[in-house]
Amino acid sequence: MADSDEQGTPQLERTTEPASAPRKNGATPTRRTATRASTAANATGAKRSAASAASASPPKAPAKTAAKTSTRATPKSGALDAAPDMQTSTAAPPTPAAAPRRTRATTTRATTTRANTSASVAELSVSDDVSAAVAPEMGIAREAAATLAPPTANIAELRRPRSMGGISPENTVFVSLSFEGPDIYSAAGGLGTRVTEFTESLAGLGYETHLIFVGDPTKPAVETAINGKLYLKRWSQWISQYYLNGVYDGEEQKLYDYNESVPYHVYEQIVAPAVAQGKMVVVIGEDWQTAETICRLSDLLHWHSQRHRCILMWNCNSLMSLHRINWGRLNFCASITTVSRYMKQRLWQYNVNPLVIPNGIPSRYLEQVDSQQIAELRAIMQHGDPDRLFLFKIGRFDPDKRWLMAIEAAARLKYSGHPISMVIRGGIEPHGGEVLNRARYLGLNVRDIEARRPSLEECMTLMREAGEADIYNLRFFVPAEFVRACYAAADATLANSGHEPFGLVGLEVMAAGGIAFTGSTGEDYAVSFENAVALETDDAEEIVGYLLHMMRHPEERAKITSAGTRTASEFTWEEVIDNLIGKVGYLARKQNIVLA
Repeated sequence: MADSDEQGTPQLERTTEPASAPRKNGATPTRRTATRASTAANATGAKRSAASAASASPPKAPAKTAAKTSTRATPKSGALDAAPDMQTSTAAPPTPAAAPRRTRATTTRATTTRANTSASVAELSVSDDVSAAVAPEMGIAREAAATLAPPTANIAELRRPRSMGGISPENTVFVSLSFEGPDIYSAAGGLGTRVTEFTESLAGLGYETHLIFVGDPTKPAVETAINGKLYLKRWSQWISQYYLNGVYDGEEQKLYDYNESVPYHVYEQIVAPAVAQGKMVVVIGEDWQTAETICRLSDLLHWHSQRHRCILMWNCNSLMSLHRINWGRLNFCASITTVSRYMKQRLWQYNVNPLVIPNGIPSRYLEQVDSQQIAELRAIMQHGDPDRLFLFKIGRFDPDKRWLMAIEAAARLKYSGHPISMVIRGGIEPHGGEVLNRARYLGLNVRDIEARRPSLEECMTLMREAGEADIYNLRFFVPAEFVRACYAAADATLANSGHEPFGLVGLEVMAAGGIAFTGSTGEDYAVSFENAVALETDDAEEIVGYLLHMMRHPEERAKITSAGTRTASEFTWEEVIDNLIGKVGYLARKQNIVLA
């Protein structure tokens, strides 16, 4: 029978020594010996056949038997010792009248019987090579081996694939903690997109996943999705009903409630049941709002002796409010991660060295945008002028996004004889007023377009009916289908951030087959003029120069779009989760967590 040790290495059961071969006190024999016993009955008898050797049973021996050791087993009346840890090739078994006594022989090599042994004996014998390689591992007494399958069967048994353990949907539960989430109420930036797509992808791969976020107060507190694997848990709804302007309206009150109540929910409703089933729980907190929650959860798990079955991670997506974090405590309680090498280096100033786990995009983004939609949108934006440039920019109205640089570039293009149509979609941040005022000051014609959750077709109609302008300011929630159509149809999407932790927009543009103008900070995936155009300054002339260069060299555009699509395929959430699972496996090993 085979058991397994803690590392999963198969071991074979050792047989007990028969009473006929008592071991001397203190003796630790290391080699199997053959003995020659003289008896009157068998002194001149014929050699035994192999069949007799296989069927004979070792006899019981008297208390003391004189035996003489030799370095070579012979077909004479020798008997084999039954110790499991010795190796040999054997001769015929002893006669009932004579049983050997174990000795400390110094045999240097086990050999087969002499040439006059019958063919059947040779079949039962263990060859020199197999004996040396297999017998020490198998640890089976020769008497038992003679009645079992040949040694090759045991070799096959040892080579049989065995489960090495590891992270799988059967033994791991994921918990994501975030202020932002999938609700419109909860979506304020890239974080909401990240946690929504990340948790959906985990659940799609079969992992039980819990997303705890500050959700819409008018929706159910708990909702399931993705075949019952994803649990959406809307937190602090009793507070959000007094703050209806979004997730960060009443932020301090929501933060207090989140820190006070989420750790107990995670322990009582998620960790305790999972650990009782032998599972591991991976908790990932997002951004500064969840840092204190992670620390309190660690304390609570320690108190209930469950910390050793959980991996706590805290992920940094931005540099916002990092001065509010107790870094020493957080670094002790959790493993810190971030989304790019740029962010990793930015966090060194806090005396932490995070792991890098990048963001990703849904696999569905790799589907080609309808060519008719692309052609229709370009025709609308060019207003009959095939040389008119179509630009697109989307993101929060934040100075880090370099909106003013983009507006300056649009003005320079216009006044250098290159008309433009630029579609922009910002947020509700105060910097938006400064951006639009600057555009008007530079003589650009700005047209606001308002709607209430239009479809893709309605968006097309709105753009057609808006008339000719330089800047089209979309003041409504833009459907993803229209955004992807803009990515694919535009001559360039300006994702030209001066500080970008990762840069999801650049990847989304690549996936749609467009041209992304990125910054040079967290966009680890971007290689300038290979799969994107990476801007290295805040000079608007850099945008103008690169755009005109690609107009003169259309082959550059074809090369960039082709390489960009390949790059995007390497950053789907499925690929990113493979990266994450590898990092979680490393952290589990650090904590000595053994998974079945």
